[in-house]
Amino acid sequence: KTAFLNGVIEEEVYIEQPQGFEAHGRESHVCRLKKALYGLKQAPRAWYSRIDTYLHQLGFEKSEADSNLYYILVGDDPLILVLYVDDM
Repeated sequence: KTAFLNGVIEEEVYIEQPQGFEAHGRESHVCRLKKALYGLKQAPRAWYSRIDTYLHQLGFEKSEADSNLYYILVGDDPLILVLYVDDM
């Protein structure tokens, strides 16, 4: 559940004010999300985009065979990383 909370939302996503956190006098207003929430449709994509950018900054390359497989050479040794996230 916590991995998805680290995804940054690039598009505009709005939600109703959470129960118990309504702004008095502004009950009809909505909240614009800056980060993903667990259960949000865009959460997996936002998280994957962030981790993909980070791994590329570290020098990892993405496999053409599998978009969840990253690799890098450290000296003469290959380092292989496979991402797997199951939100079930």
